Amino acid sequence: MIEINDIFSNPLFGILITLFTFQAGTVLYKRLNYSFLNPLVVSTFLIIGFLLIFNISFEEYNSGGSFISFFLGPATVILAVPLYRKISLLHENAIAIITGITVGSATGIASIILMAKIFGLDELVSTSLVPKSVTTPIGIELSTQLGGLPAITIAGIVVTGIVGAVMGPNICKFFKIEDKVAVGIAIGTSSHALGTTKAVEIGETEGAMSSLAIGIAGLVTVILAPLLVKLLM
Repeated sequence: MIEINDIFSNPLFGILITLFTFQAGTVLYKRLNYSFLNPLVVSTFLIIGFLLIFNISFEEYNSGGSFISFFLGPATVILAVPLYRKISLLHENAIAIITGITVGSATGIASIILMAKIFGLDELVSTSLVPKSVTTPIGIELSTQLGGLPAITIAGIVVTGIVGAVMGPNICKFFKIEDKVAVGIAIGTSSHALGTTKAVEIGETEGAMSSLAIGIAGLVTVILAPLLVKLLM
């Protein structure tokens, strides 16, 4: 006879509950069309609630959930497809694009370090939040190299992405930033893949530029983060 604990500890449980809750979040988002109901946010809260209600440990869930994490890298690479379609825009605006991403990445790193000092955050927390604006696989590795805690880094990356996806387009409208390339670069540099999903909804050009920003911002952050951490912390 199969016991309920055997089901929860089975890797298939983590995979199925992740896919089911994300699909539920997607349906809810499409029906209500509220930015703060991002499928990732909805699925996260649903999973947390389910684990708490049934007293399931994170280790049991993650025995299958970790398989989902494996696809983060390939999923990020797929974002290069819209960039390929708009490669001519990259050639025409190469200097402006690279400069904008570099400055944006440096500003993001410096701002989190300075804000951490202002609010008196622990150095471990501050260091962990430095890679908040890059995609998760890069952020985890960089956090480990800097001596941070990957769990805090992941939380920071998720929150940053959600805030960027929700507020990014509105901020661009408020400051009357209408150039499609600029909008895409701004969203991608500040809020990585989650922001890019919103940029894709806005338009193909915005999505292409945002996906480009993810890769370049990741590379720039890997280079600049250790230098700025030593200089400012």
